[in-house]
Amino acid sequence: MSSLGFDFAPDVRPLAARMRPTCLSQYIGQQHILSAEQPLYKAIEQGRCHSLIVWGPPGVGKTTIAEVIAHHAHADLTKLSAVTSGVKEIREAVLEAKSRLSQGRRTLLFVDEVHRFNKSQQDAFLPYIEDGTFIFIGATTENPSFALNNAILSRARVYTLKPLTDDELVKVLIRALEQDEQLSKLDISISEQALVALAKASSGDARKALNLLEQAIDLAQRVDNQVIIDEQVLLHVLPSHLAKYDKGGDLYYDLISAFHKSVRGSSPDAALYWYCRILAGGGDPLYVARRLLAIATEDIGNADPRAMQVALNAWDIYQRVGPSEGERAIAQATLYLASAPKSNAVYMAFNQAKQDAMSDPDYEVPVHLRNAPTKLMKELGYGDEYRYAHNESGAFAAGENYFPEQIKDRQYYQPTDRGLEKQIKAKLEYLQQQNQQSDLKRY
Repeated sequence: MSSLGFDFAPDVRPLAARMRPTCLSQYIGQQHILSAEQPLYKAIEQGRCHSLIVWGPPGVGKTTIAEVIAHHAHADLTKLSAVTSGVKEIREAVLEAKSRLSQGRRTLLFVDEVHRFNKSQQDAFLPYIEDGTFIFIGATTENPSFALNNAILSRARVYTLKPLTDDELVKVLIRALEQDEQLSKLDISISEQALVALAKASSGDARKALNLLEQAIDLAQRVDNQVIIDEQVLLHVLPSHLAKYDKGGDLYYDLISAFHKSVRGSSPDAALYWYCRILAGGGDPLYVARRLLAIATEDIGNADPRAMQVALNAWDIYQRVGPSEGERAIAQATLYLASAPKSNAVYMAFNQAKQDAMSDPDYEVPVHLRNAPTKLMKELGYGDEYRYAHNESGAFAAGENYFPEQIKDRQYYQPTDRGLEKQIKAKLEYLQQQNQQSDLKRY
């Protein structure tokens, strides 16, 4: 009872909202950008953070980063959601920021789901990012390279946020139990195994982990003023298949890992066993079908390109005819992929090329490879001297170069001697010989 005779109502916000960090010392996760030695951490700590885009899945701390930056920069936080806001709300936010600036106060403008704004709405921020009217932070679950225009990207650095690890989620849960004003007053009994189960069920999402904990507390038994979160409570809170796996001592991702490694290791019998263990635990057969598609490109690749189609067909059959026959179709695909020749050459080539594309300079497209849809472009020589492969002997323009000149000798794809790749390897070696012997080498 207060001195005025009124009872103060308890904080009725969800646990996830109550536990949102307000400063760097409370933030858990994203150590690749927010460990103490990282430049972004130091910039935030010193209150001099720049405009940025945070990209990542739900529940990994995008909004929290904005609030933490506002705290350390001593800035007023203005939030907009691109789902419910338009140009009018943007203008109002700009006017408020200018008013604060005239009084010597800073503004951090946080725009959630920024990718939902169209080009003109995104452009509306540009002058005010440049003149420092506000610190701009946009949050998106979509790839900024495709979802945001280049003008925004050139003015705000992109940071990729990752799903939290199980260990980090356990830390989030323990922090809530120890520091939340309401939970810390309760005598809560929960085992380390139960905390791990909650973390694994959350798939890297801190908000989901805290919501599951809150549900578990609501459903828990009260014995002598102690809140007991036991296996029976978890059976009601967690997805059924995860609870069953944990109950038997076999964690969900261990079974998936064993399945994947068995297929990769060309052990069809073991792969079939682990698949059936997943089904017996109440697992989703389509999750296995999705994993088979990943295996088809990661572990088999062009050694047997049919593997991809077999996996797709199994998924399609399951959706068309239901679990009984569908589960058998996925079993058939499992046996085929486990028996297929293996190659990770596609996987390795793609990863290396992707890394180079991100880290190399933006080399210009060679003039002979450029498109020339207009008269001006033709006059500038775009497309000149391009050799149309179908007009060449064997439909191969020997000696032609399709890379930027600076990296013309780079090679990514290294076919193996297994399966169809043995033939692909021989073909590429023959074409390479043709290139070396050609009198029409470019560069």
